[in-house]
Amino acid sequence: MKPTIDRGAPATVTVVIPCYNYARYLPDAVGSALSQPGVIVDVVIVDDASTDNSLETARQLAAGDARITIVSHVRNAGPVETFNDGLRIARGEFLVRLDADDLLTPASLERSVAVMRQFPSVGLVYGHPLHFSGEDLPAHRGRPTAWTVWPGRKWLADRCKTGFNVITSPEVLMRRCVVDQVGGQMPLAHTHDMEMWLRMSAFSDVAYVNGADQAWHREHSQSLSAREVDGFRDLLERRAAFETLFVGPAGALSEATDLRSAATRALASHSIEVAKRLYDHVEVDRELVAALRNFARELVPDVEKIPGWRGLDRRAAIGPGPAARHPVFFLERVARGLRDAWRRRRWHCAGY
Repeated sequence: MKPTIDRGAPATVTVVIPCYNYARYLPDAVGSALSQPGVIVDVVIVDDASTDNSLETARQLAAGDARITIVSHVRNAGPVETFNDGLRIARGEFLVRLDADDLLTPASLERSVAVMRQFPSVGLVYGHPLHFSGEDLPAHRGRPTAWTVWPGRKWLADRCKTGFNVITSPEVLMRRCVVDQVGGQMPLAHTHDMEMWLRMSAFSDVAYVNGADQAWHREHSQSLSAREVDGFRDLLERRAAFETLFVGPAGALSEATDLRSAATRALASHSIEVAKRLYDHVEVDRELVAALRNFARELVPDVEKIPGWRGLDRRAAIGPGPAARHPVFFLERVARGLRDAWRRRRWHCAGY
């Protein structure tokens, strides 16, 4: 659908910025929110008992701009409680969760709000994030080419079918009344964002801004995901997200059983795929292979019927060295590489 920007009365947007030891990044994050055109923005900075000068930096920023509110924790509570505390005092019609080391691109909120206003059934809008490292921001695209709107449960079914999250986080705009309906983030270690997006899609439609970059996401060694998440942990965390989703209000959906089954089979399939990829190398961590096998079997009792299980058995029987050089498995790696490249391109172009 061709995008149009409504130049009527500006919408109100609250940007909640959880912050822990990110004093050096905080001014840029806040500035990227407060400089957004076409919307009325207020910022809630929630300092999670930082041990650097984050709180002092936040207070200096607030002293110079009445649009900034500060919440400070006396003890470290973690990212979920930190965001939820900011959410409780949010005043805007729309909401953004912006980590203190990320930034919004210029006019990001105006583009997302335009979608929300044209489609009242949409509760969540996202777009393409630019991942970067270092100090220089990469050039961004500012002109949207189209809007895509999915029925929420169709979008949810697609996420269950693949088992993957397609959203980073700062590129999301949420409709406040939908968040009030479904609640804030759940106490998950790493997939609290993912679970919330899935839960919102169970009760509202989802939209995507095509052609424009909606946020900058900073990659660095001190980020939570970089420090604590590896491939196997990622599988465990995604399983926790789906389990939490379906014991919550989404579990009452008529299609919940089928959705949950699709998600568990997708995670089992990915676990098998990860185990197979370990045999691409001469040295193989056999304990990790066993853990991945057990994970898949816990999810799907008839795991032998999952595509790839027999291929994993063949690799184990041949052994890591010969398996890495086997011509059939080599061709599989080539096909896998092409498939992965196509998926990455689809995500960059269409958001899923």
